[in-house]
Amino acid sequence: MTTYVTTTIPYVNAKPHLGFALELVQADVLARHRRQRGEEVRFLSGTDDNSLKNVLAAEADGVPTQELVDRNAAAFEALRGPLALSFDDFIRTSRDPRHRPGVERFWRACAAAGDLYRKHYEGLYCVGCEQFYVPAELRDGRCLEHDTEAHVVAEENWFFRLSRYQDQLRELISTGQLRIEPAARRNEVLAFIEAGLTDFSISRSTARARGWGIPVPDDPDQVIYVWWDALGNYITALGYGDDGPDYHRWWVHGERRVHLLGKGVLRFHAVYWPAMLLSAGEPLPTDILVHDYLTVDGQKISKSAGSAVDPVSFVERFGTDAVRWWLLREVPRVGDADFTVEKLVARANSDLAGGLGNLVNRVVSMVHRYRDGVVPPAPVPRPAADPETVRDTGPGVWRAAADPDAVRAALDGFDFRRAAAAAWGIVDEANRYVERSQPWRLDGAALDAVLGVLVQACRTAAEQLAPFIPETAARITAQCTPVDGRLPAPRPVFPRLTEEGAAT
Repeated sequence: MTTYVTTTIPYVNAKPHLGFALELVQADVLARHRRQRGEEVRFLSGTDDNSLKNVLAAEADGVPTQELVDRNAAAFEALRGPLALSFDDFIRTSRDPRHRPGVERFWRACAAAGDLYRKHYEGLYCVGCEQFYVPAELRDGRCLEHDTEAHVVAEENWFFRLSRYQDQLRELISTGQLRIEPAARRNEVLAFIEAGLTDFSISRSTARARGWGIPVPDDPDQVIYVWWDALGNYITALGYGDDGPDYHRWWVHGERRVHLLGKGVLRFHAVYWPAMLLSAGEPLPTDILVHDYLTVDGQKISKSAGSAVDPVSFVERFGTDAVRWWLLREVPRVGDADFTVEKLVARANSDLAGGLGNLVNRVVSMVHRYRDGVVPPAPVPRPAADPETVRDTGPGVWRAAADPDAVRAALDGFDFRRAAAAAWGIVDEANRYVERSQPWRLDGAALDAVLGVLVQACRTAAEQLAPFIPETAARITAQCTPVDGRLPAPRPVFPRLTEEGAAT
């Protein structure tokens, strides 16, 4: 099985915020979990450099556009370390030599299909969305997404014949050939299609774009619309421009082509992009997985609104896995999630320091105290009803350890909170087993059996949680792996936190 996992590529008019970190971490979990299952995975992220928003931000900052873009794009790419991301590739649309040739090839393919034409247009435009709107899509003339006034723009642009693909898109989405999750988002897309698709503008005048972006092939007075440019990254990063082998392996012949994205850009990914691919004669993504927003005090996290929450600063205060775990354990599959420091600290202390950290420390300490650090062999699991089970050798623990399908099913359904809860099941069961079996009251074979089960449970917990909290999982594995025949001395695998950071 080959799986190609992508995130959206954000504008780089400012540094990254926690809202985009959610999408990065979700994509990373999918990639890590599928690799763990033995699948071949390619995980792509990147930045959208060619937006007018970036130009305006550079003007406001008094620096050249490329300088601002380079600075902020570097901050996005640098999230790899703080968030423990495992992406295989990172594309920058203004710098990557693969991108422009691919965009130009894609443009020419759609032109050859007869789907591009030029006409005069006047409409209401939101720079924040980089999108034209009809008045009915606005509230008092203001964009619903950014709460900014849409401005009248009149110019001659190139257009794409989106209307030609209305019936085909409806069929692909309604039959699940193009899977959109969750179902509410699929229904939203189908309703948009049913209302009638209209052709959309795919270029901007070079003057209005300030000369920033990729010129339209054979028409230097026009710059390719940033969304046409940006959506192409999913295939240009694979070498589509020169018909390279990666494009054939991961896109043309790939079994799963998975896009993760926020609800605010659903129309572009679930309507425009598939239609563009159909026009160019290329395969479509197989899965479009949509998350809702993070909020702060009930408001969407936004760079432009000044409510951005810096993920790097939170990692520095609380650690990578505390941030990852909150994003995965607290954010629902459907609906926005409100972020607070208090919630992050409470979840980390309850789960990572209390539930998991305490379990591992108790188990390793007991192996040292009672067996000089030598791990007894775990007993062969027996049916729970077996009357010869020695002092209940943990059938519940074994059942939890033997059921990775619950995690797989949750992730296949794009439900990270349910997946995290399923992976956590063995931790809860192992803690209950400690209290139930009371190893400090045992000796001989009964104690060996219990300790063997518990060490195995800790190892299995580390394996199941590795896609979610990779650093903590690695520390658990190290604690529970003998060195010269004995476990290392017990050390905390996760510290308790205060709102200022790790407790001293």
